[in-house]
Amino acid sequence: MKIWIINGPNINLLGTREPDVYGHETMESINRQIQTYLTDHGHLYDFFQSNSEGALIDKIQEALNEQVDGIVINPAAYTHYSYAIHDALKSVSIPTVEVHLSAIHSREAFRKDSVIAPACIGQVSGFGSASYLLGVQALELHLSKENA
Repeated sequence: MKIWIINGPNINLLGTREPDVYGHETMESINRQIQTYLTDHGHLYDFFQSNSEGALIDKIQEALNEQVDGIVINPAAYTHYSYAIHDALKSVSIPTVEVHLSAIHSREAFRKDSVIAPACIGQVSGFGSASYLLGVQALELHLSKENA
């Protein structure tokens, strides 16, 4: 399987950005954990992070041309208002799992709403860096059932 991990704005600042909310792990550390898992399971992968909504949309559209089997996305702040990312995910029809480090449903009221979730097969939040691995595992399960 070919799985892409896509991260939105400020994820590049993990480890220093609000560690009481997001923890002390860096994006690089989290990516290494995911890379180990994906490699051990024989998957191809790509990591992408951007602070730009347009660059994230371009990457999602590129996934269609690259015949990506699934996407794990942390849209970060775009979660709450990017209908453009929602539309991009719907347009490519690639199974996608939305992930968040923090428990977004236990935080400020505006964080409880995701405009991205309806374009995804599921959402994982609140487990720190393990949210990514759980998202990958959920995607694997979904794809294995889809291909059975």
